Amino acid sequence: MTWTLHPDVSTVDTDYGTVLLDGRDGRYWQLNPTASLAFHALVGGSTVQETAERLMAVYDVDEPRARADVEQLMADLRQAKVVREA
Repeated sequence: MTWTLHPDVSTVDTDYGTVLLDGRDGRYWQLNPTASLAFHALVGGSTVQETAERLMAVYDVDEPRARADVEQLMADLRQAKVVREA
């Protein structure tokens, strides 16, 4: 499954992660470094499994937790209509 960022949502990388700004209504999200890594991997074309493996390589987290975190992040962003399946 491939994800794309909604065209009205802009992103800015900061020292603390990534900020997403929804130009439709002014809502924004601050992603911490872990969520930022997952977000960029997924919208860059990585699968959930590949993204979980990246998290496991960078952070001290096991596979079930990494996968659950990635799935929850994308579910939250999809529900907010920040990302969509391509």
